[in-house]
Amino acid sequence: MRKQEVRTGGAASQAYGTSSPAEQVKALVDLLAWKGSQGGQIPQVPDRLPDSPLGHHSNDSRIRRYREALLRRMGGGPELSSPSHRLGSLLLVEGLTDLQLTEHDFTQVEATRGGRRPARPIGLDRLFLPLSRVSIPPRISITVGVAGMGKTTLVKHFVRLWAQGHLGKNFLLVLPLTFRDLNVHEKLSADRLLCSVFPNIGEAGLDVAAPGRVLLVLDGLDECKTPLDFSNTVACTDPKKEIQVDHLITNIVRGNLFPEVSVWITSRPSVAGQIPGGLVDRMTELRGFTEEEIKVCLERMFPEEQTLLDQVLSRVQADRALYLMCTVPAFCSLTGVALGHSYRSRPTLQDAELWPPRTLCELYSWYFRMALSREGQEKGKVSPRLEQVAHSGRKMVGTLGRLAFHGLVKRKYVFYEQDMKAFGVDLTLLQSALCSCFLQQEETLASSVAYCFTHLSLQEFVAAAYYYSASRRAIFDLFTESGMSWPRLGFLTHFRSAAQRAMQAEDGRLDVFLRFLSGLLSPRVNALLAGSLLAQGEHQGCRAQVAELLQGCLQPDTAVCARAINVLHCLNELQYTELACSVEEAMESGALTRLTSPSHRAALAYLLQVSDTCSQEANLSLCLSQSVLQSLLPQLLYCRNLRLDTNQFRDPVMELLGSVLSGKDCRIQKISLTENQISNKGAKALARALLVNRSLTALDLRSNTIGPQGAKALADALKINRTLTSLSLQSNMIKDDGARSMAEALASNQILSLLHLQKNSIGPSGAQRMAEALRHNRSLKELILQSNSISDAGVAMLMGALGVNQTLLSLNLRENSISPEGAQALAHALCINGTLKHLDLTANLLHDQGAQAIAVAVGRNHALTSLHLQWNFIQAGAARALGQALLLNNSLTSLDLQENAIGDEGASAVASALKANTVLTALYLQAASIGAPGAQALGEALAVNRTLEILDLRGNTIGVAGARALASALKINSSLRRLNLQENSLGMDGAICIATALSGNHGLQHINLQGNQVGDSGARMISEAIKTKAPSCTVEM
Repeated sequence: MRKQEVRTGGAASQAYGTSSPAEQVKALVDLLAWKGSQGGQIPQVPDRLPDSPLGHHSNDSRIRRYREALLRRMGGGPELSSPSHRLGSLLLVEGLTDLQLTEHDFTQVEATRGGRRPARPIGLDRLFLPLSRVSIPPRISITVGVAGMGKTTLVKHFVRLWAQGHLGKNFLLVLPLTFRDLNVHEKLSADRLLCSVFPNIGEAGLDVAAPGRVLLVLDGLDECKTPLDFSNTVACTDPKKEIQVDHLITNIVRGNLFPEVSVWITSRPSVAGQIPGGLVDRMTELRGFTEEEIKVCLERMFPEEQTLLDQVLSRVQADRALYLMCTVPAFCSLTGVALGHSYRSRPTLQDAELWPPRTLCELYSWYFRMALSREGQEKGKVSPRLEQVAHSGRKMVGTLGRLAFHGLVKRKYVFYEQDMKAFGVDLTLLQSALCSCFLQQEETLASSVAYCFTHLSLQEFVAAAYYYSASRRAIFDLFTESGMSWPRLGFLTHFRSAAQRAMQAEDGRLDVFLRFLSGLLSPRVNALLAGSLLAQGEHQGCRAQVAELLQGCLQPDTAVCARAINVLHCLNELQYTELACSVEEAMESGALTRLTSPSHRAALAYLLQVSDTCSQEANLSLCLSQSVLQSLLPQLLYCRNLRLDTNQFRDPVMELLGSVLSGKDCRIQKISLTENQISNKGAKALARALLVNRSLTALDLRSNTIGPQGAKALADALKINRTLTSLSLQSNMIKDDGARSMAEALASNQILSLLHLQKNSIGPSGAQRMAEALRHNRSLKELILQSNSISDAGVAMLMGALGVNQTLLSLNLRENSISPEGAQALAHALCINGTLKHLDLTANLLHDQGAQAIAVAVGRNHALTSLHLQWNFIQAGAARALGQALLLNNSLTSLDLQENAIGDEGASAVASALKANTVLTALYLQAASIGAPGAQALGEALAVNRTLEILDLRGNTIGVAGARALASALKINSSLRRLNLQENSLGMDGAICIATALSGNHGLQHINLQGNQVGDSGARMISEAIKTKAPSCTVEM
């Protein structure tokens, strides 16, 4: 621990009693800036000064006055009176993703479909505390969020809670400032920082006992007028030296100044990347609105207008793109205002087809109309004359448009009085209702006024409107504010210039501007704004040429970039949707293989983002080549459920997919690669990705050839991976060695819950290893070993494990050559195990002896709900035993005895049990050699039973007599929902009996009478009769 020099109480009293405010600030700065280089000692002001009247209690009162001053400064606006619950919890993330660093805020929301990457929540009360007992508090913390997410509101919320003493109690001082405040200074020193930004701090004489208890808040890094440059900034350790503001911030972050002070910076994601990751101790992200929070936000906007609220809500929910953007709180409010106006205004007949808005530009056009209506109302005219509206709109665009446009080009989002004068903005016009809807102003701590657009997108809309109008008369490039450029004549030439600039902007800052510029050419937008902002029919003749120009921007690059996708957004704004529609139709019809041009690839990538179908599942099976897949890789990152089946993909493609799954941005949760040509090398590439991937929960590799080596690679990944819950390796020839590797992984992995290993040539040796793993594993819930060769020896070992395992719920052992000997082991395990719910023993060699043993166990077991014994050479004896078991068992809901020759005797035994059993809901007796007597017994049971919902008797020979017996039961029974009598020799008479009985049955929902020799005409007649007598029942004839 550093040594600290303690001043005497008298010295302290003298220091605080005689020094000037400036000297007190200097002392505070010296304390905050101390680096431990002056003899390892630091002057300390004790918490209590016994010899001084300005001791502990006086210091407390000063801090209390400071807190009160902060509360007054933070204000109590409506956004803070009842802050959203989301402000109480942030997302702890590990650095920024490539998407966040390089793309426009809109693109970030659209590409991720409003979803969040896997992240751990952290409460606001723990934001600056250690994450564990062995860690230390963060010094540099950064919170990111796209424009309008509420970062400044979050800061105000935190500062208010600290000032009220509700959280941050480990901080003696919280010093909040914004980059809007700092921008007014050209140069600043550390001591002037406190003097100029917190003038009352010296007067209060705040007593800081330790600089480690101070939090410096820097809100809005994205509004800093000069980008931070950590590679070319000279180190400064002198708190008195005046340096550029960006250099001052850089030195504070590096720890050259205020090394022990905690620093909290908020920023838009792309700008936060200016700070090297190695200097950041904690990165958090402010999440957007949930569906419920969107609803609450809109409810607050229309508290007494339920009908209007319902209309706005239904529109937001119906438009997926609009809904995703509404997860951003500021955009949600803007949307509510625009939609509310569009519904309130009750459009005239000629406007009726123009609402509700379908595109982004249409939405903002309605917002502009709302602003114009407020301008008219402010002047006392509910319906101002068209000439006045047009004049106001064009004057506003002329006043603010140039400011917005050149600010956008220069990445400038906050403006001051000198900026206004430089761009010729008349400050008196800023007081109008129209301008106030677009521009907000606030006084900085230096008593100057800062101006900014109420949301970044409004600056982009006004900039586009200015460019649209200015291009009529501009003869030089509008992007060159000064200096010479080649003459550019005509709107199309200027549009081409804007498109080229947007395509070249690597950070996507002109993407939404170009969307708005394209949208202003839309006939609907032109009709909305005609006479106010736009001239009727203006530039409409250029629309087709602009569409062609935009499509020409789609170059045959290796990968479809975000700029290319933005071109499709522009075409949508332009209402030129032919390209996207053609690709969407090809997706639905499975004809994508013939659409391989750059424009088609870009359209496909666009649909992966915006299509409702693709948002649930992107099915790209049977249609992709390696080159097309490679071009789509950046967009596949954000597909939650991705199907790439039957594409003949080989190992090199798995290398590509592995790179996608390894990315920080990856949001893929499920990926299916069935029936491709993936070998062990491809599996190894996927396994390497699983080592770092944190999103994938399900991987399906059915019907490939990964072999034992591929299985081993995946198994090794499972020892580390903590997200994958489902893995299917069906038909991959992994054999015993592969099963052994998987078993080793299961011994340590406690996440995987579903493992499918059917058709893999696994024998007793592999089964033994799996059994050993099941003794230790506590996560696996479903294990499929169907169609292997584990035999009785393997079953015995697996059943031994079931006596210990208490988590496995479903076990599939179909087609494994299990004999009566193996059945004995199964029966023993069922008597002990109390968790297994589903057991599938279809197509084994149980015979009556084995089935009888299992029946006895079922009578004692009270956990099993589903038992499949199909095709096991079972006869009447075993059926009788199972009937006895049903009388005792109170858990089994589904029993499958298909393809077993139980005959009428066996069917009667089971039917007898049904009269007393009140649990079984599904009974499958297909092809069980049942005739009329068995059907009659089942009919008698159905007349009594009140729980059976499914009865499958297809492939028997119950005949007319059996049909009559079942028909009689159907008149009484009310529980049966599905009845299958397919291929039962019913004939016309039997089918008519069943159809007639349905007039009194109101529960049956589906009946199958196919294959009963009733002929086409008879089938139609009976089908119509059933539809008449039981309209809710579906019939198959």
